[in-house]
Amino acid sequence: MSNPESFIDEVTEEVRREKLFTVFRKYGWIGIVLVLLVVGGAAWTEWQKARDRAASQAFGDAVLGALEAENPAARRDALAAVPADGTRAAILQLLLASDPAEDRASAQTALESVSTNPDVSQAYRDLALLRWVANSLPQDGIPVAERRAALESISAPGRAFRTMALEQLAYLEIEAGNTDAAITVLRTLTQDQEAPAGLRQRAQQMIVALGGEAEAG
Repeated sequence: MSNPESFIDEVTEEVRREKLFTVFRKYGWIGIVLVLLVVGGAAWTEWQKARDRAASQAFGDAVLGALEAENPAARRDALAAVPADGTRAAILQLLLASDPAEDRASAQTALESVSTNPDVSQAYRDLALLRWVANSLPQDGIPVAERRAALESISAPGRAFRTMALEQLAYLEIEAGNTDAAITVLRTLTQDQEAPAGLRQRAQQMIVALGGEAEAG
């Protein structure tokens, strides 16, 4: 009886295998499509993140460049020329509403409002906070420790304005009389490939001004 039973088992297994292959041939493409969708979706998400990060960086650089104009009229014209919509347009309007050189108190209030607004993306909050610290003066009475903590929160790896925050941290160390600490931060910036060339050059010049040695170029 064992041989007939064995034969029946083999036939049954073969039938099951054939059914499985038939199902796979008929529906296997669905699994392949699902895998492609998952992989493609992940790639699309990463591309969108990279694109948004680059756009935020470009907007921030344009705004910071506009704010460096030498007079209020030039600053307003430069800011008005920065392409923006949605949240970015709102930020530009806040900056246009108050010029740091003419009405610093209002400008600081506007920047602080943006930096603490949860409806604004992280990159723009970082930009506003960076500018708020940069515009702060010792006579404002804001402790160095408070400003340092604000900058440290946006100088972490991956943040849009990390290198600019590090530059401001170096200036805070100078204000606090910590020359060696300032030089250490500036020296790091001169070798940071994510830092713009102009920022690395400023850092090198500041090192020399503080009595540090210029790096051999």
